[in-house]
Amino acid sequence: MIVTRRSFLKASALAAAGSVGPWGAAPARAQGVEKLTFGTNWKAQAEHGGYYQAVATGIYKKAGLDVTIRMGGPQINHPQLLAAGTIDFNMGSNCFSALNYVKNNIPMVCVGTVFQKDPQVLIAHAGQGNDSLTAMKGKPIMISPVARAGYWQFLRVKFGYTDDQIRTYTFNMAPFLADKTAIQQGFLTSEPYKIEKAGAKIVVHLLADGGYSTYATTMETSWKLVKEKPDVVQRFVNSTIEGWYSYLYGDPGPANALIKKDNPEMADDQIAHSIATLKKYGIVDSGDAEKLGVGAMTDARWKDFHSIMVEAGLYPADLDLKRAYTLQFVNKKHAMHLKKA
Repeated sequence: MIVTRRSFLKASALAAAGSVGPWGAAPARAQGVEKLTFGTNWKAQAEHGGYYQAVATGIYKKAGLDVTIRMGGPQINHPQLLAAGTIDFNMGSNCFSALNYVKNNIPMVCVGTVFQKDPQVLIAHAGQGNDSLTAMKGKPIMISPVARAGYWQFLRVKFGYTDDQIRTYTFNMAPFLADKTAIQQGFLTSEPYKIEKAGAKIVVHLLADGGYSTYATTMETSWKLVKEKPDVVQRFVNSTIEGWYSYLYGDPGPANALIKKDNPEMADDQIAHSIATLKKYGIVDSGDAEKLGVGAMTDARWKDFHSIMVEAGLYPADLDLKRAYTLQFVNKKHAMHLKKA
């Protein structure tokens, strides 16, 4: 979400003064940091289930961590709070977040991911000839300003979409439902479900399956914490991974109870649908995660995403990716035994 990130990064430039890792030395962090605050990217939902499961079932506690989940939402800028040191870990929306930290010299880093596939989709009515991402080139598409600054750049580079196709999406499904030729953005676990409940027959195109290589719901923290307390970072990452295996392949009830406590508007049917969809499309557990475990990241994926966005004109080709992420805490096949056949 580049638009919001850029405004945050400008406001948070002072955080670079205390940089570490690729930025150099920093003042010593207080010892014995085990009480952690983790900020999510939106209101509590099944898409955050593994974190809530790790709290609810005591997985974090077993690792010696007292983790408080701070729910996101409108007007809450957790990346800014991370840079300011108010929270210890943040849920990044995608790879844009980490690359923007580097571009703006903010000493934050991605230490792992949860979603191997970003759940962003384009939705069209069935029977209108919009059966592929290629087929929608040149047609009007309703997207948000944030999407225009984000995944739309991928669609321009890879499929030749042009900005004159853009129509504004206001997160109101009525225009789509009223027009059989309409195409709109969506989140895999959300809009398609609601649109189908309204009676429409649709086709859904997951951008990740079309080559959109960003990770999503990433785990971000400061280079300061990585350098001074790598054991704390490792325990947080490992416990989060365990939480996700438990949530997807065990009993998700404990997490769901906490999710509904934090977000009373979250309905049981939506939670159940989201869990089923995460599994069906391999959002968490697919690709590299099947071999290296949940949370997996690779240099190749980061380089691919960066190269596409360089072509789109968003980042310089010489951006130092090693300042954006580290593989130090992932790819260890941690807790894979918890996965059920």
